[in-house]
Amino acid sequence: MTVTSLAPPASCRFVSRAVVGGAALLLLSAQTGLLTASASSTTVPATSSRAVPAKKVSARAWIVADARTGQVIAAHNPHAKLPPASTLKTLFALTALPRVPGSAVRKVSKKDLAGMGRGSSVVGVKAGRTYRAADLWRGAFLRSGNDAVHVLAAMNGGWKSSITQMQAKARALGARNTKVVTADGYDAPGQYSTAYDLALFGRAGLRNKSFAGFAATARARFPDKTRADGSHISSYAIQNTNRLLTGANGVGRYRGIVGIKNGYTSKAGNTLIAAAIRGKHTLIVTVLNPQQGNGLTVYREARALLDWGFGAVGRVRPLGSLNQPAR
Repeated sequence: MTVTSLAPPASCRFVSRAVVGGAALLLLSAQTGLLTASASSTTVPATSSRAVPAKKVSARAWIVADARTGQVIAAHNPHAKLPPASTLKTLFALTALPRVPGSAVRKVSKKDLAGMGRGSSVVGVKAGRTYRAADLWRGAFLRSGNDAVHVLAAMNGGWKSSITQMQAKARALGARNTKVVTADGYDAPGQYSTAYDLALFGRAGLRNKSFAGFAATARARFPDKTRADGSHISSYAIQNTNRLLTGANGVGRYRGIVGIKNGYTSKAGNTLIAAAIRGKHTLIVTVLNPQQGNGLTVYREARALLDWGFGAVGRVRPLGSLNQPAR
């Protein structure tokens, strides 16, 4: 049999999807194709016979964590450094929201919109028009608008300053494997994050009322023409690109879903941080770059992990914790 391993930070231990003989740490069922933690496991003791749907999760990295306690209950390659795509906008929001509240207003200049990557997702921000920050934040969360992020970054002290702030925020949250090169998550050499770090950002976001509100918004209206105070003369409908939140494309809205953020680039593939509530538990899952299926697979795999997680939380011993000290 083959044993796989992973090297986490010293203060945190996780298990990779592994099949180990002898001690029977993890047992792969040929009949069900499910990965189960055995009760005799010394690495991941379990009191439940429920299984992580391993063959249903093709992502290069993923994690399932309890947002309230910070306990990580399942993970695969949680510290693998991978391109995050627009899930990195969660870190931007955590950084900039306190400095750019929804009531702030800006008349957009061409300079504000300069430097966007080719093929960037946009919400339709136009130079020469005045926008309220709340609309720009909705554009960033719902439509993953890089144009909205560029303007918000300008309101936050500038593009380079925002990146510096984001890196400092990541360190403050204990995210030890995130390197920020672009504030909007657009692919750039040397930029990476991890399933673990993105779960940290998602968890912190749920504690911020403004962040949580934007992340949970399925549909809104974005201004087309505006007045000098940023109020709408005319507007158009926008819908969140997170299919678990909207139920679009046949994915189906996930019961109890509260956001948070999805992303896609050609280098990162499809990425997603999702959170849902059932009873007293709020779970966060991060799914990075599924290797099978199509662009909707990331939602199916997140759904499978959430379903498993709600059955397992409180019944299996945690693998580690999101409660990590800052560097």
